[in-house]
Amino acid sequence: MSAVTAVLRVGSLIHHDGGRFTVVEFAGRRLLMRANGSGQLRQVDVAWLLAHPTTSVSAPEGVTPVSAAVVLDSLDDGQTRQLREQVGHVQEVLTGYRLGAKELAGPDEPRAEYAPGTAKMGRYQAKAAELGVGVSTVRRWVQAFTDFGPQGLVPAGTGRGEGPWGRTDPRWVEACQTVLAGHVNASRPTRALVLAQVQALLEEQHGPGVVPVPSRTTGYELLRELTRGTNAFTGSAKGKRSIAGRPPGVYGRLRATRPGEYVLLDTTRLDVYAMEPMTCRWVQVELTAAMDLYSRTICGLRVTPVSTKAADVAGVLYETLRPAPRDGHAQLACGVPGTVVVDARRLVDAHGQPLLPSVAAETVVFDRGAIYLSEHMHSVCARFGISLQPARPRRPTDKSPLERWFKTLAEGLLVALPGYKGSDVHSRGLDVEEQAFFFLDELEAVIREWINVYHQRPHEGLSVAEIPGLELSPLEMFEHGVNRAGHLTILDRPDLAYDFLKVRWTRIQHYGVEIDTLRYDARVLVKYRNATSPFTGVHAGRWPFAVDPGDVTRIFFQDPADNSWHTLWWEHAADLGRPMSSEALAYARRLAAATHRFPDTKRAVADLLERWGVGLTANASERRMSLRLSAQRLQLVAGQDATAPPEEPEADPAPQAPRQRDGKAVTAVDADGPAAATTPPRSAADAGADFYADVMDSA
Repeated sequence: MSAVTAVLRVGSLIHHDGGRFTVVEFAGRRLLMRANGSGQLRQVDVAWLLAHPTTSVSAPEGVTPVSAAVVLDSLDDGQTRQLREQVGHVQEVLTGYRLGAKELAGPDEPRAEYAPGTAKMGRYQAKAAELGVGVSTVRRWVQAFTDFGPQGLVPAGTGRGEGPWGRTDPRWVEACQTVLAGHVNASRPTRALVLAQVQALLEEQHGPGVVPVPSRTTGYELLRELTRGTNAFTGSAKGKRSIAGRPPGVYGRLRATRPGEYVLLDTTRLDVYAMEPMTCRWVQVELTAAMDLYSRTICGLRVTPVSTKAADVAGVLYETLRPAPRDGHAQLACGVPGTVVVDARRLVDAHGQPLLPSVAAETVVFDRGAIYLSEHMHSVCARFGISLQPARPRRPTDKSPLERWFKTLAEGLLVALPGYKGSDVHSRGLDVEEQAFFFLDELEAVIREWINVYHQRPHEGLSVAEIPGLELSPLEMFEHGVNRAGHLTILDRPDLAYDFLKVRWTRIQHYGVEIDTLRYDARVLVKYRNATSPFTGVHAGRWPFAVDPGDVTRIFFQDPADNSWHTLWWEHAADLGRPMSSEALAYARRLAAATHRFPDTKRAVADLLERWGVGLTANASERRMSLRLSAQRLQLVAGQDATAPPEEPEADPAPQAPRQRDGKAVTAVDADGPAAATTPPRSAADAGADFYADVMDSA
């Protein structure tokens, strides 16, 4: 028996599953043992008992030795040759043969000093004289070899040293960790300040001079080891907070088994400027994107100016549920995948551009921002049976695939665009605003084109367990998931856009309906004028109308006779000639009230549009509304009814390249005042591309 083996017999002490047992009977494969505390008997299988990870036959003594494989593999060539020589000497003392067996004897073995029958002490003395060491040294070698084999002859500390702390007092290390944790959300401190705070904390807790403090040089080295990979003294402070928010335990992950099971939603500020068409000024841009976790496809996105609202998030979610129809056939990607092999590359829009893959999300993982926790977001998801799973605060790892995609977008596309400002102020170039630029709709078009390429190139994060090493693109993984699952949950209603709008209840009068002092009318209301609504509940007697806060120049009414949807226009919509959000309307009224004694809605809107048309936005709030008003692409229900079939595209349509302009030419100011900047008229093809748009601003 050696130091790492034990004999299992009656009376042996066994530690198992947190308890102590004594063997009372041992017969073949069965072992009967008694609990030392309660005296309860327990019969177990020997093989099962020894295979259990909590079983040890005797109480552990001292430190568990390092694995022999680790120790021997840590030796260099010279140390390995020296160890072999030493093992040969020990085996010659024990057996008379350097290789340890008669069958492997050398030409002059056994030598007379180590021949069989020679006393063990005589062998020790002979080997000590041969090597020039003491007899006690030889005896120690023999004992170590007997207990641990060749590993016992390796110098102590080989394979595992004292660790990075050496002989540093553990209380100093603990205090250092406490001080560093207090600086996670603070500005970056100096190492000297941290060491001073550690010493002050130790003196407060244990008294002056009680805990030994390492020297300044050693303290710096220990700090370097303690803060490795934490951005405590290097890198960005934002990165430091992100690293501190990582899960302290084993990393887990959401495991999607099919497309649409999990959809990740998040919003990020893009590192590129864009131009607002109304006033021709630079604005910051935010991107809201939805990613299918299984395939890593981007199934919805929205580029918005300045600040994203809850309605924008709802619009992104709508795009994940139902892409733009083509030739009157909606959801081609979600046909009958159990019997039809769907080629995702054939899914294109009216212009021949590939559509984003469509999934009906079952669970949406989202951030805890106000736009995601809004009542609008929850109501939309509740209507379609979508579960909401909020990410934990300050845990970017909960949406790590989407966070990594944002970085890929920035490094793969945004850095090459005009107006790129860098990831921080230290990376910003000189006179970025003097470069060429993109308008917001053009920037979104560029990002969508880049996503088409991203969907078709291999993705390192995608794999199929049955075929390790197979490279897959997001589109290929999407097809694989649909074919393997055999189904994909879809939404088959052609008028889903109206479910994403807010509902307002009012009565139908002889002149139409009035909502927020705006009057709307249409031919479909004639038969319901002054009629009592058949709807019951808290709004009994009133009729429901779908209102898009992003464009209050029209509302939508569902005829109860045939459930068809109809558009009701504001009585002054023809004079306005453009969308008007509820936010802009409320601001126009406040502005008019400050300058007119009896302002009406039409005059207030006209005055506001006149101000914006010449770039006279008075403040940041007015400027934001001006920008969102100008972005007609962000309407959810664009120009035509959602139930109307799209126009037939022309043969072989050629996609138009994004327009790029010289910033100096547009923003030039002459002696007479600011130059008027106009946006080129949009073609019919451009209007068709705005299917997903929706700015449903909170009222």
